[in-house]
Amino acid sequence: MRLQMVEIQQSFPVRYDYAVTFTRRAFDLGNPTLRHVLASAGSFRHRVLPVIDSGVLAADTTLAERLLVYADAHADAIDLADELLVVRGGEACKSDTSEVDRLHDAIGRHRLCRHSFVLVIGGGAVLDAMGFAAAVAHRGVRIVRMPTTVLAQNDAGIGVKNAINHLGRKNFLGTFAPPFAVIDDFDFLRTLPARELRSGIAEAVKVALIKDRDFFDHLRRVRRQLAIFDRELLEDLIVRCAELHLEHIRTSGDPFELGSARPLDFGHWAAHRLEELSGAELRHGEAVAIGLALDSLYSQRLGMIGEAELHAILSTLEEIGFTLHHPTLAQLDVQIALANFREHLGGDLCITLLQEIGRGIEVHEIDLGIMRKCVDFLLQRGEAGPC
Repeated sequence: MRLQMVEIQQSFPVRYDYAVTFTRRAFDLGNPTLRHVLASAGSFRHRVLPVIDSGVLAADTTLAERLLVYADAHADAIDLADELLVVRGGEACKSDTSEVDRLHDAIGRHRLCRHSFVLVIGGGAVLDAMGFAAAVAHRGVRIVRMPTTVLAQNDAGIGVKNAINHLGRKNFLGTFAPPFAVIDDFDFLRTLPARELRSGIAEAVKVALIKDRDFFDHLRRVRRQLAIFDRELLEDLIVRCAELHLEHIRTSGDPFELGSARPLDFGHWAAHRLEELSGAELRHGEAVAIGLALDSLYSQRLGMIGEAELHAILSTLEEIGFTLHHPTLAQLDVQIALANFREHLGGDLCITLLQEIGRGIEVHEIDLGIMRKCVDFLLQRGEAGPC
């Protein structure tokens, strides 16, 4: 008899471990953090290629020198490539493949292997693009991330995703590849302009709204201090936001997002489209703040949250300094934006809404008419000014 089918069922677990360390002055000679990270891969010299965000280097002109001096002082552990690769910061790094190609060229030129390290110092966009490049070189060169913005330190730089933009779509090409380690150096925040400092706070509000009512209440109480970037409060916010993000990745049962639910993308279906429509003029956190307002409005219109809760959300965002409207809102086609988001997620449409502050709920349908009214409300509110 001819065999009709052979099936061998394959199943195996894969464990990932990486530390997110919070520190200051990471390249001071007495700071052991980077050396400790590399030593955890073995007590020998490790080949390291540094990649630096051009914006970070412009704001911190001594950074390259401090890095070189640190590597020289720890030469028994660090074998630094004789090149500091400087890449464009911001969405420019993700908007075409040229920066990815440059890292691949450098990896080949310096003969880095899967046991080598790429040390990436920069904002979330640079970490995204260089993480993608490292993940596909030799099927994965180890990466140590050093996020330099609030957004990157509490969200974009600590998770397992990497991506670049393609075909006019945000994060169209990407990988799930956890970093070897993350080092959050709070001193990098000193060089940031107000707009970048504020942008990262949106992700803290987001995760508080869907995960932690006490955290949201705290953010609301200190919103005016956050508006002037109180250093201690900002650092505490980063740590708590990072904790909640890491906890979700660790305990959700779906760290590589094989399903359709993606609670951490609350407010992001609109945010991604607004970023695209604005040609990246809107910062990610600014677009997320608008997305949070939009989905909170929709939650209220469905009777999930009350007027008082909605007011608390909108006023907290505004008093932190976010503007909850933008000209691109008038161009937002809700149906197309939701379809793009569903395609990006895979499977059924799955949007996170608020069942109450501190608890999200997944829905699989959006009433387009109600959502368009929410968009109109934000546009009209923007013309009238915050209430």
